[in-house]
Amino acid sequence: MIAIVYSGSKTAFWKIAREGKIIAECTMPGINPTFNDQKAILQYLNKKSILINHAESIKKIYVFAAGASSDERREELANTLGMFFKHSKITVKDDLYGAAISACYNNPGIVGILGSGANCAYFDGKKPEKNNFGLGYVFGDEGSANYLGKTLLKLFIQNKLPADLQKDFELKYNMDRAQILERIYKKPMAQQFLSSFFEFFMEYREHKFILSIIDNAFEQYFQVYMLPTVKQHPGKEIHFVGLVAGNFQDQLRATAKKHGLEITTITKEPIYNLLNYYSN
Repeated sequence: MIAIVYSGSKTAFWKIAREGKIIAECTMPGINPTFNDQKAILQYLNKKSILINHAESIKKIYVFAAGASSDERREELANTLGMFFKHSKITVKDDLYGAAISACYNNPGIVGILGSGANCAYFDGKKPEKNNFGLGYVFGDEGSANYLGKTLLKLFIQNKLPADLQKDFELKYNMDRAQILERIYKKPMAQQFLSSFFEFFMEYREHKFILSIIDNAFEQYFQVYMLPTVKQHPGKEIHFVGLVAGNFQDQLRATAKKHGLEITTITKEPIYNLLNYYSN
C-alpha cells in the first residue's frame, strides 16, 4: 500500500492506494515545512481518522510539498511524518518536482505551477532546473491564488472594486480594513488566508472585472517566470499544473498565445498523475 501527498501551502491532498487503485483519500491544511512546525503537522495528522486507520499498512509515502526545497527541509518533513507513519519508507520532494513528474513523466519540458503559490522550471526528464523564482507569497507568487487574494483585498480596502463586487465582498466576508490588516500582519498563516479568497474568483469568474484581474495576474506570471525560462529553453513543450491554471485555462492559453507560445497540457490536480506514475 502506498500514499501520495501533494501539498501546497493551503491544502495537502492525500491518496492511499493498493495496486494502483485508490482505497482512501483526504485533505488537510498544507504541510509546508517552511511555515508548519512538527507540532502543527502532527496535529493535522491526528485529526484524520483515515490516516490513523491506515498508518500501519502504508509501506511507502511519496510527498511533494511546497517549501520542501532544501535537503534540511525535506529531512525535517520526512522525520515528522515518520513519527506518525512508523512502518513507512518516506520520500519527500518539493512541489515543483511533483508538478514536473505529473506533467512530463520522464520527458523534458517546461513546467509552470499556478496553485496557491507559483513557480516555473525546465525539467530535463530527471529533475527540475534550479532557479531564483521561489520568493514566496511576500515577494513573489505572481499569478497564484495568494497573489490574486492580495490583489482583491487591496482593491477592496481602497474601495476600487466595482460597486457590485464591493458590496458582495462585504456581505460574504464581513471584514473591514482593520480586520484584514490584523489578519495578515499579526496572525499566523497569512499565506493560507490570502489564497482562501480564490473562491471569490471562482464564484464571480464570469465578471469582466474579475477576468481582468486574472488576465493581469497571468501576464505578470509570464513576464516573471515563463518568458525567462522559455528564452533559456526555446522550443520545449510547456505544461501547467495547479488549481488556478486548471480553473482559468482559457485565460492562461490566451496569455501564452499573446507571447507566441502554446501550452501542451494543463493539469488541475497533479496528484492523480503522480499516483499513476508511482504505482507503476
